[in-house]
Amino acid sequence: MNLYAKGNFAAMRRGMIRSVLLFVVVLLCGTSTSSSASEAITIKPRHLSLLKSALQRPSGEQSELWRPMTDQGWSPCLDLGNSPSLPDKTEGYIQVFLDGGLNQQRMGICDAVAVAKILNATLVIPYLEVNPVWQDSSSFVDIFDVDHFINALKDDIRVVRELPEELSWSTREYYSTAVRETRVKTAPVHASAKWYIENVSPVLQSYGIAAISPFSHRLSFDHLPAEIQRLRCKVNFQALRFVPHITSLGDALVSRLRNPLWRSSKDRKNVDHLRDMTNSHSRQEPGKFAVLHLRFDKDMAAHSACDFGGGKAEKLALAKYRQMIWQGRVLNSQFTDEELRSQGRCPLTPEEMGLLLAAFGFDNNTRLYLASHKVYGGEARISALRQVFPRMEDKRSLASSEERARIKGKASLLAALDYYVSMHSDIFISASPGNMHNALVGHRTFENLKTIRPNMALIGQLFLNKNITWVDFQQALGEGHVNRQGQIRLRKPKQSIYTYPAPDCMCHV
Repeated sequence: MNLYAKGNFAAMRRGMIRSVLLFVVVLLCGTSTSSSASEAITIKPRHLSLLKSALQRPSGEQSELWRPMTDQGWSPCLDLGNSPSLPDKTEGYIQVFLDGGLNQQRMGICDAVAVAKILNATLVIPYLEVNPVWQDSSSFVDIFDVDHFINALKDDIRVVRELPEELSWSTREYYSTAVRETRVKTAPVHASAKWYIENVSPVLQSYGIAAISPFSHRLSFDHLPAEIQRLRCKVNFQALRFVPHITSLGDALVSRLRNPLWRSSKDRKNVDHLRDMTNSHSRQEPGKFAVLHLRFDKDMAAHSACDFGGGKAEKLALAKYRQMIWQGRVLNSQFTDEELRSQGRCPLTPEEMGLLLAAFGFDNNTRLYLASHKVYGGEARISALRQVFPRMEDKRSLASSEERARIKGKASLLAALDYYVSMHSDIFISASPGNMHNALVGHRTFENLKTIRPNMALIGQLFLNKNITWVDFQQALGEGHVNRQGQIRLRKPKQSIYTYPAPDCMCHV
């Protein structure tokens, strides 16, 4: 049964248009952590003409839009060949302390395995620092299947859950209280294999242990042996598997997205996702869905120094936040909003992403999953996107509070769930470059999955043209994204192997 019957759709669409044109929401946004004062910020659509056209677009999606990627002549290639077996004796233990969000830590884990291989050292399961923005204390074992990780790498390096008792003093707290000879804190960004051999091996030989911190982005992407490059990809694409409760819930969300009538069978407030995956709807031909990764939190909005249409109150609130977090030292602040947008340096708003997707050909019946944490402006900011795509879903709408209990308030686990759903979608698109975007672009390239990479500079310039018609907007976007939908791009010097896995980790057939 079509959930959007034609008889009611025209009236609903007219109502949407009227509501958008009249849509002004007053949002209370705190402006200081040390004060309870707040300012009224008005959020309203910035591209009314385009938004009206998007809401009036006809139904019936382009068939080629959902067509899977064809064989591009590249396939995953992680066979390390005749690599030598592990030496009988290890040189010592490597510890790393990883900061950042989930995907930055993910890359750090891959690099840690590579460094352990270079040094013939035993890797201790990496320590994940508490993220100062998200305040999530989830550890490696809370996020990743540690048994699978160790087993997948058993022929490549030695991995242990914890240090032996005689070295148990080497902890995060131990290194935070004083300068320690076993800590390596001078690793340069994108250090070479030679640097580690010359600077870390002596520490291992003297003490049997070396703790490297900071470690994020501390291994070069260039001039490394092929076996080390492929090992990094093996870790990223095979060894790092999320814990079972994340994959189980992720499978349930994917099942519900592909079977949109799952709600019709019974009251789903206390749904059991394992039963849901085996009900009659799950055995029907699955539908297709797209994932929109939307990072539009206050941190990103403020750091971009762009204008998002919230008026003077919003500009003031973001300026105060920049001063509080970065003491005002934000590079983009020296440019005008028009300059930033024309260079593609402004994150796209939910409204702009809605217009973008509609122009690409996604219609009102599209099943769209919103992968995001906290959107600056909340539902008021998302409203225009939701009106363009009324069948948009997210974690809260698809899963019960009981199902979400184990991940509630844990940013890394929430991000892991979004990552898993994104890897199982037919199409993935991100609103702005970043670690999540880069990680998924690389992983989906490795699996030959359709991934739309927005041309940020082109899009910024189009949105600056307030007189552009819907037809011209569609045409310009289409022409500007012909080769940005998952086509293989070979990695260039200094580019990340995790974003561009070919040719290092893929073989040309």
